[in-house]
Amino acid sequence: MIYIAALGAINALGNNLTEIKQNLTEKSGARHCLVEENHWLLNGKKTWLGKVKDNLPDIPVHLSQYGTRNNQLLYAAYLQIQHEIHQTIKKYGTQRVAIIMGTSTSGIHEGDIYIKHCLTNNNQQNLFTYNQQELGDPSSFLKALLKLQGPSYTISTACTSSARAIISGKRLIEAGIVDAAIVGGADSLGRMPINGFNALEALSENPCMPFAQNRNGINIGEAGAIFLLTKTETSDIAVLGTGESSDAYHISSPHPEGIGAEQAMQLALDDAKLQPSQIGYINLHGTATILNDIAESKAVYRLFNQTLPPCSSTKHLTGHTLGSAAATELAISYLLLEQNIYLPKQDFSISQYDENLDKINIVTQEMMLKKPIIMSNSFAFGGNNTSLIIGKV
Repeated sequence: MIYIAALGAINALGNNLTEIKQNLTEKSGARHCLVEENHWLLNGKKTWLGKVKDNLPDIPVHLSQYGTRNNQLLYAAYLQIQHEIHQTIKKYGTQRVAIIMGTSTSGIHEGDIYIKHCLTNNNQQNLFTYNQQELGDPSSFLKALLKLQGPSYTISTACTSSARAIISGKRLIEAGIVDAAIVGGADSLGRMPINGFNALEALSENPCMPFAQNRNGINIGEAGAIFLLTKTETSDIAVLGTGESSDAYHISSPHPEGIGAEQAMQLALDDAKLQPSQIGYINLHGTATILNDIAESKAVYRLFNQTLPPCSSTKHLTGHTLGSAAATELAISYLLLEQNIYLPKQDFSISQYDENLDKINIVTQEMMLKKPIIMSNSFAFGGNNTSLIIGKV
């Protein structure tokens, strides 16, 4: 059994777990935590974002070469559980603790700013180093911060990046390569991903509405989340099972029948040795794009049709946090297990549920978790699918 010994998180819902819990409870109905801004899109239009509003902690001076907003998000999450992390390193040693992070942007925003500076001022200053935008930088930063000598790497598989980081940490512990793993991920706002999704015509001009009839796209968000996994029973919440698949149907669209999504969920159930009827809630990928919601509802209905568990997407609360989405949503799932709060409701205040979708059990009323096991789904470009199951033991 792999246990979640500690968790730190930051996103549009709050700067720590206490704030996230409070806002998750207050905003579990029709409200959202997104903000509207007009300086990100190249066409000058406004867009809704899941933005961390307060100032982030500064990167330590001796690690200034890792100075990116992406790493600041990770650092903010790390500071919440630094005591538990240092105790674990002291217990197992610097060679027996792994670091695996997930990201899809890393410091690309800082690279964008630097290039703009060079073009505008016709000179180069020592403001930026290339490693800041390398995908491996988040793990390199934490490794340098903690002076670890164990396995350290970053995974970038778009919206499943941090899920695969969590899966990898679990496997390293199970294989006996390490005794603990610091896993999770971060993604920060930047012109490249925001305008990239806009070019794909995937951005919504309004707050997103997963599974609603008039849904028309996503809202980009930023977030960081770090889990400390150990083989020692340090808590009563564990990673029970993981599943991953690759249907490779299309570079940016899911398989229309959700074949890969269903495979990932089934593999997670198999890994956890669970039946569909034992799942108490599903945190859906639920991007609010037309194709994704169709595919996911089909997959969930086929697999769970006899005992459909309550389910909803939380992306209308945080935005789609890209490579950190899986860790962000697993953090929310963790809170649902640990705290006595209602399951997040889907927002149908503006547009009703799309009746063309399969009839899955979307949460629309105040409802408590009745079975202490949660599945969290993340599906990415290229048909890269993951499903994580955590629960009380």
